[in-house]
Amino acid sequence: MKNIEKNIARYLIQIKAIKLEPTNPFTWASGWKSPIYCDNRKTLSYPEIRTYVRDSFCELIKEKFIDVEVIAGVATGAIAQGALVAEKLGLPFVYIRSSAKAHGMENLIEGDIAAGQKVVVIEDLISTGGSSLKAVEALREAGCEVLGMVAIFSYLFQKSADAFLESKCSLYTLSNYNALIDYALESNYITQSDVENLKKWRVDPANWKA
Repeated sequence: MKNIEKNIARYLIQIKAIKLEPTNPFTWASGWKSPIYCDNRKTLSYPEIRTYVRDSFCELIKEKFIDVEVIAGVATGAIAQGALVAEKLGLPFVYIRSSAKAHGMENLIEGDIAAGQKVVVIEDLISTGGSSLKAVEALREAGCEVLGMVAIFSYLFQKSADAFLESKCSLYTLSNYNALIDYALESNYITQSDVENLKKWRVDPANWKA
């Protein structure tokens, strides 16, 4: 996994899916100031990277969740990646909306799924874990057995670790914030003086200052 973690971090920086700006932070919708910007949907525009992410997901799922029967993507960022993984594994695919449709069948889960089926959920990014675990809960309420979740990247917030533990949902990611910092330093994308500040943000993002 260490090679995959590093390769994913390299790819995300290379295509600017991730940007690190410790002295000129971004502002999240929550109001938090953040030294990192992440949009993993950019990986879909690069066939080599898109395929690497898909194949890495498939290897991880076959290793950790051998009984999987259905792949589920979390809308909207993980729909495409989830469909690619399901196609490669030859499995059914569904996706979970952030909220139920306000018209028609008012679906929350799109696609055919049956109670009792064993599901692995695909996510693109794990921050606090709240929206990701809502998808897990929707599947459980539909009677499915959620084996776990896999994601491209995690910020490794303690809040998300606690949330997944409380929800009894296993989580595995292809890369993470620590691997990103290591690669960014190794490649001179950031300097050693940036590292401590970047690590402080991960520990207490709500109160972090540039």
